[in-house]
Parts: sequence; structure tokens; C-alpha cells
Amino acid sequence: MLTNLSEGSFTPREELEDRINQLRKNMERAGIAFSIILQNVDLFYFAGTVQKGVLVVSVDNGPLLFIERNVDRAAVESGLEIIPIKRDKDVGEILMAKGILKGKCGMEFDVVPVSVFERWKSIVGLDDFTDIWPAIRDLRIIKSPFEIEQVKRSGSVCDHVFEKARDVVREGAREVDIAAFLEAEGRRVGHQGFLRMRGLNQEMMNLYITHGRSGTIPSSGDVPIAGAGVTHAIAQGPSLNKVEKGVPVVIDYGGGYNGYITDETRTFVVGELKERFKKPYEVAKEIVEDATVYGKEGIDGTELFLRAEEKAKKAGLDEYFMGFESGKVTFIGHGLGLEINELPVITPRHHVILKEGMVFAFEPKFIFPGEGAIGVEVDYVVRKDKLERVTRTSIDLVTI
Repeated sequence: MLTNLSEGSFTPREELEDRINQLRKNMERAGIAFSIILQNVDLFYFAGTVQKGVLVVSVDNGPLLFIERNVDRAAVESGLEIIPIKRDKDVGEILMAKGILKGKCGMEFDVVPVSVFERWKSIVGLDDFTDIWPAIRDLRIIKSPFEIEQVKRSGSVCDHVFEKARDVVREGAREVDIAAFLEAEGRRVGHQGFLRMRGLNQEMMNLYITHGRSGTIPSSGDVPIAGAGVTHAIAQGPSLNKVEKGVPVVIDYGGGYNGYITDETRTFVVGELKERFKKPYEVAKEIVEDATVYGKEGIDGTELFLRAEEKAKKAGLDEYFMGFESGKVTFIGHGLGLEINELPVITPRHHVILKEGMVFAFEPKFIFPGEGAIGVEVDYVVRKDKLERVTRTSIDLVTI
């Protein structure tokens, strides 16, 4: 049914079962008897489908996947046994019959609305709930070989888009027109269409193109370069700004394949780059090259940030590093996976020891108020002896 219409491999059943068993161990350590999983990404991670339903994971009884709509499609997508239901209340009755409704219940309190929580309290008839998200988050930080393969396929979409950008970045071109062309190119080679980002009011486009002043306008998003957008109703992304000679065009592209996200940035320029931006770009490249050599399993993420910050200070550019004044962000890297804001986060304060299988974006950037922004971003897979690049595209400045 789906193999002729869509791309991407289904998550192997053995992989789903392994994830669920690891979650059960985490739950047992936390004193959680069973968990109700509702959010799309978590449902996809543990069940391999986002069809309307709920996954109940019990320490003693294993997983129960309830699907309300569409059962036939879920049966194709998921390797788990499916229990069809007509309404969510059916879940409570089945759990009661199986003797599961006892002990502490976990729910995704970071994303589940209060009204939904109250409804499920009524359905299961319990009051003892706790947040299951930390237990899920800690599992998702390490990617399996299957997941890393999806990340690399996502990275190949980035490679294609950056290569095609050479054909459309031109003097006088509007940011939004460049974006329209490149968004179409990404879709042609398998991009899933949008990116997922966890949290209330967290919205993310898959393509940010900024140039000159538009790259210096802060927004509500916790990103160094947000863009002006085409309307204040969506205060981010490419704008109507037109490309001028000598001013950097920063293309920040989020790949998306089979659920998995990549996030990379390259800089383009029409003609010779203005002197203002030459040194910052070289420093950004040095920071990436240093991280590539220095990083590996066992390194504290704070070291990567502090080494990058020291290079910016030595170059006299720390005032503009990762933003300017109130627009500064406090990180240089963020985890990637099914959502664009996963762990690890690379900051000067959050001590995280890199482990094999972690995947993160690393993005040294410089923002000069009223003038423009410049930088680079690459994605890494943590290996025992190195940081492995996800994409193959050079980080060199592209001159048109």
C-alpha cells in the first residue's frame, strides 16, 4: 500500500521492542507502573506510527498499542500488535480488565495539555501521575544504527539543496524566492515537508535565508539568526530583502527524512565578500575544524563551547559571537533526532559527556547589528574516537 507512494523504511519490530524494554527499565527505576504515551513523536519512536491512538507501556505487562484511526495503516507501519478502539474511554476499560490500573502512571507532562491530562485521569480513575518525559528523553539521546542511517539520508537532502543554491543565489534575488526554489528542490529528493520541535509555541521552518540586515533582527525563537520573515505573524524566516554584492547570504537548512532531522548552514556571497565578514567566517571555520578534531566520546560538551568562545575572544569577535546584546543565545550546539531541539545541548554550563551515538548540530555564527550575519553549521555523530560529519558538503564560503 504505502511502498509505492512514500519513502522511508519502517522501524524494525526488534528496534521498537528494544526501545520499549529500555523504557520499562527506566520506569521501574523511577517507580512508575505504567505510562500513557500520546504525543506523535514519542508514539512514532516507540510504535513506528503516528496514526491516532495511544501506547500504554506497563512494567509488568509490556506494551499495548490502541489505534482509533486508521487501524489498517497503523498495521502496515507498526511492528506492534494493535488493539482497535472506537473511543479513548475503551482504553480504560481494557486496562482495568487486564489489571494494569494500579500504581503510579507516567505521562508526557512537558507537552500534554491540562485538559487532556484531566480527561485521562478520569479514564483510568487514578490520581498518582508523574512526568515520563525525562525517561523518554534519556533514551532518545543515543541513536541506534538504524536511526543514524535515517539521519544520514536526511543529510543527503541538505547536500543536494546546498549544491542547488549555487544556481539561485543572485544579485537582486529576494530571500523568499531563493527559499521557494530550494524548498522545492528538497521535496523533490525526499524531504518530509516540515520539522518537528518540542515545546509550547515552538515553531520551526525548514529553511532560513537571511542577508544583511534581515540576519540581524532578533526574534522570539531561541536561535542566533531568525530572519525577519514576510509577516510579523510568523516572525522568522526569509523576507522580501534582496541580495546585494559582497554581503553574505546565510542559508540555514533543516533536512527531514523518515522523521529524522538534520540542520546545517552554509554561507554564499555574490562577488567579493566585504572585509567586515572575512575574518569572522575564517574564525567560524576554525571553530568547526577544531571541534571536528578535538571532539569524541568522553569529551564534556562544555569544552567544545569554551574552546569556540576562546577563539572568538582571541579574534576580538566575542561581542558578536552567537548573537549581539539581548539577541545572544547561550548555546553553540543542539541535539538532533526526531525533533530539532533534542539533547545534547552544547553550552558553557550544561555538563554533558559525549557518548557514541549522540547526534548534534554545531553552529558558530557571528551577528553584526545593522550589517549582517555570517557563519557555518555542521552536524556530527559522536564516535568513540572522533566526531563524524553527517554531510559531505564543504564548509568553505561559496562565491557566486
